[in-house]
Amino acid sequence: MRIGVPLETRPGETRVAATAETVKKLVAGKHSIVVQTGAGVAASQPDAVYTAAGASIGSAADALGADLVLKVRLPSGEELAQMKKGAALLGLLEPFNAEGIAAINAAGLTAFALEAAPRTTRAQSMDVLSSQANIAGYKAVLLAAGIQDGRGEENHRSPCTIIHPHS
Repeated sequence: MRIGVPLETRPGETRVAATAETVKKLVAGKHSIVVQTGAGVAASQPDAVYTAAGASIGSAADALGADLVLKVRLPSGEELAQMKKGAALLGLLEPFNAEGIAAINAAGLTAFALEAAPRTTRAQSMDVLSSQANIAGYKAVLLAAGIQDGRGEENHRSPCTIIHPHS
């Protein structure tokens, strides 16, 4: 199966739908992966790590024209127009957004909204809501401790620095 990972186009969205580690597993399963140029850069996943994992790097049309498209957020109308009828779409698709779901239906896609997956022990590996909450919690601690700056880069400050009040 040909799987596409396009760049997220919503303002402020820095996530990517698949990391290089995920791509490696999909390639091992005999899938062909195309990642849009720069799709992972904002998530600290440059194109080189995807090619090292076995993916090809392509255009938006290449990634959106795949049999299965992995997205973090609901695709825009422009993105939906580039997807082929009968393709599958997987991501956080806002299942209660009637307009968005109607647009997906009109594009002839089969969609899987990950936020609609049951939040049970059995489905825990697919629970994107809890995983995002966990990431936010870990990130908050790192930011508060001064170990990371807002871009995910280490700033090499000791979290145990003593602050002396000014007299």
